[in-house]
Order: sequence, then C-alpha cells, then structure tokens
Amino acid sequence: MSGPIKPAVSQDALIAAFKGFKNPQYQRHNSRRLEHLASLGLDLHGKSVLELGAGVGDHATFFLDRDCTLTSLEPRPENCKIFADTMTMLGAAGYGRTPKSRLISGDVESLDRLVAGTFDIVFCYGLLYHLKDPESMLAAMAARCTGLLLLETCVSFGREEAINSLSEPVADPTQAFDGTGCRPTRPWVFSRLKELFPHAYVPRTQPAHEEFPLDWTVPIPAAGYTRAIFIGARAALNNPLLLDDLPDRQTAG
Repeated sequence: MSGPIKPAVSQDALIAAFKGFKNPQYQRHNSRRLEHLASLGLDLHGKSVLELGAGVGDHATFFLDRDCTLTSLEPRPENCKIFADTMTMLGAAGYGRTPKSRLISGDVESLDRLVAGTFDIVFCYGLLYHLKDPESMLAAMAARCTGLLLLETCVSFGREEAINSLSEPVADPTQAFDGTGCRPTRPWVFSRLKELFPHAYVPRTQPAHEEFPLDWTVPIPAAGYTRAIFIGARAALNNPLLLDDLPDRQTAG
C-alpha cells in the first residue's frame, strides 16, 4: 500500500467502526454480495479498479486476489485506519499483492480533486444510497469508467423514477458522511445508467440474502433494507446471467 494513512482517531470511533463493519450480520451480508459477484462470470482479472466508499476494506482482497490494481476512496478517518492496518497486517503475513492497493482518504464528492485518470472498473457497492446527489455522482463514476461500473445500492420499491432523499445518522460510520442519503427506485437507477453507458444490465440472480428481494411486485416491510445490483458497461456483454431490462422477479444466486 502506497502512502500509508495514519489519521488521528479516537478509540470510541474505532470501536464504533468495528461494531458497524465487523459484526456477524454485516460480514454475512458482505460474503453473500461478493460470492454473488464472483458467480456472474464477469472478466475481473488484472483490471485497474476504483473502489468508492471503501469502508474498512472488506472488499479489497476480492480484487487483489484477482491480480487487480486497486485504488480505494473512503472519507471516514476511523474506517481508513482500520483499512490501512488490515493491509499492513496482510503484507506482514506475506500477502504479496498489497503493493497493488492504494487508499485515499476523502469523500466521493472530492473524486475529481483526489483521484486522477480512468479505470477499467468502478466498484460502488453500498455507497450510492448514502449520497445526497446520486445523479451527479453516477455521472462522475461513469466519467472515470472505461469498462464496467459495478453498482450495489439500497433501493425503494416502485415503478416510478424517484430519488427519495432521507436523513441518516452522521455519527454512524456505516451511514452517510454528511447526514443525507437516498433510497432511489430501481427504474431511476437503471434509467440513469442507460443515459451514462451504452449498455446497462441487472443480474438474473440476486445474492442469497434477505435484503435482496426476488419478487419486485410485492413490497417487503419498510423496516428492512431493500437492495439491488446494476452494471453499466462500455461494451455489450454476451452473458446469459445478465438482463438488459428490469425484471419483476429474480432468482437467488
């Protein structure tokens, strides 16, 4: 890892970050997301990857194990500290790919100032719904992407195109950095991707987790998160696991 980040953070902030990201519920959710991504048969090997909203680095080794060069952007100092320490420990244990990982401390709204160049893959799992202006940030992501935008986000049920802004607790290290997030509908996200990319897809399958609905005709209770996965592509993907429209039903992957 180049340019080690050593932010001054309180012990309480570090504990909150560990509780938010390292608890069994989140780790199970994260495992289901990544195993689903691996199941899609996408060409993810040896790519340059820009990861937005990196959290504590739980996705990093997914790409490093595929010989990718990874640039990760994360705004919260406590999350950056855990991410950087994890990569240091992996390097000390002989994990040979850590030099291909670079962590930048900053929010996604500062992307143009903090990160130069374009990337084969822009990876944005679990961030879009924490943004107050998802439309402009999708445009910024697309501008940096020469291949695939891999997007996972919480969404709202509905056939209309809507952003559905809402407040999120700033003190929670897993929530919106500035306190304002959104719960866009699937049609809103898919329409934006079709505007920004020549090709937009959703998987036939969803991760095998209760937050990823299989039937979009019947809203689930409002208490839980509802998530969906999207892909923006510069070139057409001849992949039977992907659909170029929004299905009412999906299967568990």
